[in-house]
Amino acid sequence: MTILNPTKITGSVTALYANSDASDESLATRRIDRSTITFEGMAEDRHAGLVAEADVRFRRQYPAGTPIRNTRQITILSAEDLDHIRRHMDLPRFDAGWIGANIVVAGIPDLTLLPPSSRLLFSSGAALVVDNENRPCRYPGDEIDKHYPGKGKRFVKAATNRRGLVTWVEREGGIATGDQVALHLPPLRVYPHA
Repeated sequence: MTILNPTKITGSVTALYANSDASDESLATRRIDRSTITFEGMAEDRHAGLVAEADVRFRRQYPAGTPIRNTRQITILSAEDLDHIRRHMDLPRFDAGWIGANIVVAGIPDLTLLPPSSRLLFSSGAALVVDNENRPCRYPGDEIDKHYPGKGKRFVKAATNRRGLVTWVEREGGIATGDQVALHLPPLRVYPHA
């Protein structure tokens, strides 16, 4: 008996982004047409790898620099959430690459609120597992300020519960703009002792 349940919710890939330059300290990614997804992540992106160093996201669990499983291989955002962020920041244009997106999908409601262990199955065969929400922080504001000076400080508030997800690869495959993506969910429950 499987614990994951297919849903009737489907979406489509509207954009792909990557940045292969490990020395680039900005969050920015650049648009690409297709990607090779391996067990290490997007072959074209600097976040690929089976292991990463613990950073600020894991400061309550491990000392900085501790080698851990890379669960932030691929960042996914929704086109709908990006439009919400743009409108609430009062920007005429907003590019997902400014905040480090890898995949943008349309059609999956409240994408950022998907629970950990949800699966996103792409029509190519690739499958991603949701690790967690990618919480908004001040760093994307620096990149936004390069395009709209002074507006970056609005990012955290505008992106709360809409910043997307960090995922890791469960099944390899290619992903291209226009591919379909199906949502499978784990049982939804709240741990009563938290």
